[in-house]
Amino acid sequence: MATTESVTDEKYLHVKEKPHCIKEDIETSTGEDTDENVVLENERDIATHVISVDDDPNLNPWTFRAFFIGLGLSAFGGSLAQIYYFKPQTILVSLMFLGIISYVIGLAMETFIPRHGLLRYLNPGPFNKKENAFVIIMASAAANSALGTEVLAVQRLYYNIVPNTGSSIILLFSSQLLGYGIGGLMRGILLYPSKMLYPVVLPLLSMLDAFYHDGIKARRKLTVFYLVFTAIFIWEIFPEWIFPLLTGLSIFCLAAPNNATVSRVFGGSNGNEGLGLLSLCFDWQYISGGLNPMSIPLKAQLSSFIGYLLCMVVFVAVFYNNIWESQNFPFLAQLLFYENGTVYNQTLIMDSNYEVDPALVAAQGLPFYAGTWVVNLLTTNLALGATFTHLLLWNKDDLRAAWTWINMDTLRSWRANFDWKFWKHSGKREVTANTGDLDPHYREMLKYPDAPNSWYFLTFVISFILGLVVIYKTDSTLPWWGFIIAVLLAVVSILFFTALYAITGISLSIQTLVQMIAGYLHKGKPMANMFFVLYSYNSVSQAMLLLSDLKIAQYAKLPPRAAFTAQIIGTLLGAVLNYELMDSIIDNQREILLSVQGTNIWSGQQPQAYNSQAIAWGGLAHELFSSGQRYQWVPLSYVIGLVVPLPFWIIHRYWPKLRMDYYYTPIICAYLGTLCVGINSSVLSYFAIAFLSQWWLRTRYPRWFKEYNYLVGAALDGGTQVMVFILSFAVQGAAGTSHLFPEWWGADQNGNYDHCLYL
Repeated sequence: MATTESVTDEKYLHVKEKPHCIKEDIETSTGEDTDENVVLENERDIATHVISVDDDPNLNPWTFRAFFIGLGLSAFGGSLAQIYYFKPQTILVSLMFLGIISYVIGLAMETFIPRHGLLRYLNPGPFNKKENAFVIIMASAAANSALGTEVLAVQRLYYNIVPNTGSSIILLFSSQLLGYGIGGLMRGILLYPSKMLYPVVLPLLSMLDAFYHDGIKARRKLTVFYLVFTAIFIWEIFPEWIFPLLTGLSIFCLAAPNNATVSRVFGGSNGNEGLGLLSLCFDWQYISGGLNPMSIPLKAQLSSFIGYLLCMVVFVAVFYNNIWESQNFPFLAQLLFYENGTVYNQTLIMDSNYEVDPALVAAQGLPFYAGTWVVNLLTTNLALGATFTHLLLWNKDDLRAAWTWINMDTLRSWRANFDWKFWKHSGKREVTANTGDLDPHYREMLKYPDAPNSWYFLTFVISFILGLVVIYKTDSTLPWWGFIIAVLLAVVSILFFTALYAITGISLSIQTLVQMIAGYLHKGKPMANMFFVLYSYNSVSQAMLLLSDLKIAQYAKLPPRAAFTAQIIGTLLGAVLNYELMDSIIDNQREILLSVQGTNIWSGQQPQAYNSQAIAWGGLAHELFSSGQRYQWVPLSYVIGLVVPLPFWIIHRYWPKLRMDYYYTPIICAYLGTLCVGINSSVLSYFAIAFLSQWWLRTRYPRWFKEYNYLVGAALDGGTQVMVFILSFAVQGAAGTSHLFPEWWGADQNGNYDHCLYL
């Protein structure tokens, strides 16, 4: 039976037992039988062999140094995440980078700061693993662009509404912490059991174990990190500023610079330019923008590669066959348009209450999407439906095991043990007589006082009340009952989708589903749609982040109260910095953010997409997406997606030698529309590095792969992100006027950098 790629990412590891032969395939064969090819059978085996179970309770995370580094990295990560939000490519702050850079800073403070006088607070002794985990969790909570800033950005850019600073900050606090409260109350279900593995954090914890278990080896690895970090830090000055042609070097563009078809198919150095077919990208910012190619398993890479190839075929077919009148609009765009191709003026169809007026819609006409964006909506929904069926077919035993907690005795016990007097809770937990059934990592955590459910319940209640207040203070048009439905939807979604994420490593986005529900609940209210999504979909994302970070704490044996403190501080600090950066960037780059293509430095593609979705679903769902309407196949694709995995499963059942279990249909479906936005010149470079890492290095040099692959990937992310942060403020206009490099052949400031035709 096929299992999900993230769970098996580290399955071939050194285990101290008698060597034996295993069945080899293209991903695992190394040419010889060694102990490193022993298969770990289940989640508990993976968690105990990949991650050390040992704990030293004498290690203290509550140091001034940990708070000092944590606050500094939180400020850096929160600022960088918001800068990345306004980039032409969706880029995330790497968790591996936060882990390594916090270790480097801590080690430097340990080495160079004296341990006497007031300086002893900055260097109380050796920088320990629990301090490092504390810093990572705080920085991770901050290093995300809050969805609330997306709502505020859309209000400023498209509605000319500028909520006061106080209301905006409260909006961010309530929306970011609501999911934390709900997710925290479900820790017994979604965190403590071994089957809730959270595969995505295993590389990070494996790296931390290597750093702290062998000092000599750790320093040798640090030398490699320093070299790679420094090299990429210097290199990024060229593609990011001096020589931006390196973002996308296309022979076809250079050969036919005035051909529109060449630009659409082979161009990709600028936002929304083209598909980037066969372009070469030398900018790590875009190669590793969403997913680091050195960390995703080969099976997942193969499925995404198939999806990319099909995406190019489908996009070209839709555009040149003029499906949905695609040729009237830009090839790649996230905006709404009139039928003649001009940008749709949404303010002309809304009344003074920011609600859609049917009479005004009749006068203006219904808006259109770019054809490629419709494909993206279709394939996103296909992937959502396919994920349910794929997991039920291939991972049904895992899913069945995940719901064994659903019985009345367990629910009664949870209710009976709930302590409302949170200020008196000692945090002590009862240890069952048979601890052998407990997760080994969780068993080690029982010695520490818990952050009780009452703490998380209080977080939920405060966030809920603030949310109710703020929806009436920010012109949201979302009624109180709609807010409550959004929260209830979040509760149900967190329970199911976080369990799937924890078991399989697949993160399923429910944003389009939530937008559809909100569209039919609040007909004609696009602003209400945005706020409904904020308090439902965003709460699910925040709960996943909380529980994933708490799993880091469990694996690293960081006391629960330290983890809770780190998450709350990081979240609040990150939200404030998100707001300040958003405010500055919109003030200085407003015209670029409103344009269709933007530049290769700044782009409004994310607020554009969010706004157009809110208008389409929130204001015109029935007119655009209902049965018989122009985009009726978008919601119907949910149903179609449910049957997509069936042929693969049937073929594998009767003809297993065809290896249909090697393909992940949800990933293929999701990537069918992935080139609809941003800078696409990195596709070829991404997959070249991915296959070099996950196939050639992994199968030919497994020992080097285990020791250095993730480390080099983190160093590349780290050096790139530091340089991008510096350049954003120094020359790219994050804090004021931009200072572009003087125009030359490698820096065409008046067109596309790859010299394709600017459409």
